[in-house]
Amino acid sequence: MELPIYIVDAFTQQQFKGNAAAVVPLQDWLAPAVMQNIAIENNLSETAFIRALSAGKYEIRWFSPLTEIDFCGHATLAASYVIFQQLGGQGEIEFVTREVGSLFVQQRSDGRIEMSFPNQCPAPVEQVPQALFAGLSVKPVQVLKNRQAYFAVMATEQDVTNLRYAAAQLKQLSPYDVVVTARASATTSEYDFISRYFWPANGGDEDPVTGSIHSGLAPYWAKQLAKTELVAYQASARGGILY
Repeated sequence: MELPIYIVDAFTQQQFKGNAAAVVPLQDWLAPAVMQNIAIENNLSETAFIRALSAGKYEIRWFSPLTEIDFCGHATLAASYVIFQQLGGQGEIEFVTREVGSLFVQQRSDGRIEMSFPNQCPAPVEQVPQALFAGLSVKPVQVLKNRQAYFAVMATEQDVTNLRYAAAQLKQLSPYDVVVTARASATTSEYDFISRYFWPANGGDEDPVTGSIHSGLAPYWAKQLAKTELVAYQASARGGILY
């Protein structure tokens, strides 16, 4: 079996930064076990498989090295880049997904790719699982949750960047992952907020840059900061910027 495969660093303009995703265009779906094995062999945060339905319309599925994922932002961005740059795509792309409806993507005139995602703003949690507190070296000032993850809001940017995590504890929160976030320092940062993302139950310990979780982070911080245009930084070892 021979398949084309593209590796794209998403959410960055520097090679070996941001979050790497594999993109595999298909004529027909492979068996799920085969797609999972390809994702395991790629050993990236995600491998996106895309199948053209008509001009500008694709089905998309995402696999981490552990399991099929129901929503992935950086691999959607990578797939869009491949379609625009390698497969002759123009204008708007519609991605049909199994869990989050259709995702619409456009190539902007400034070169950026704009993705329209569902609003997944988190809600406050009344009873916080002990495993969340045990898994983070810094106690959050607030904890929220959406369909994807627990949101641990920290008091300062330094709390996020200096935080240590215990993967074994956070794994007990399955099927939920954990994002830690804080407002960026107003005096030293070019960003509005920062975050880090941990997903030991579904993919790996720390994800380099997580597009899907910003469908919750962006509306949360838009309310907190009273802004509709935000710049975010995910403070992993590779790092990545989202507009």
